[in-house]
Amino acid sequence: MATLNPSQLDQLVMQLKQDYQALLIEVRQELANTGEQHRIDLLNREPGDSGDESMANALADFNVAVVDRHVHALRDIEGALRRVKEGEYGVCIDCGDAIGFARLHAYPTAKRCIVCQEKRERDYAHEGHPRM
Repeated sequence: MATLNPSQLDQLVMQLKQDYQALLIEVRQELANTGEQHRIDLLNREPGDSGDESMANALADFNVAVVDRHVHALRDIEGALRRVKEGEYGVCIDCGDAIGFARLHAYPTAKRCIVCQEKRERDYAHEGHPRM
């Protein structure tokens, strides 16, 4: 089982921390600009109609979805940094083999090696998709 060398681990931790800070900035910006100004502008236009209100609601929903996605990414990064501290970073949670540096470099929050991730995606690809 190939493990990460200290230089590779340092590089990945730095990448995780940079990604975390960038996401924090984006979340703060999204929260500061939640679309309320767009909603106010749309609702204050004369004559207003239900289409304007629908558009304002859609913008607000979009902003909430963006923030939600960022919060999930922040949690993934926090989990990866916790695994670093616990000495479990870079180890597949399913099979226990090492997760390759190339995979972690491309996706630093990866919890599974590529083989286990592909198997999981095949096994659970149908979830969330209704069947007839």
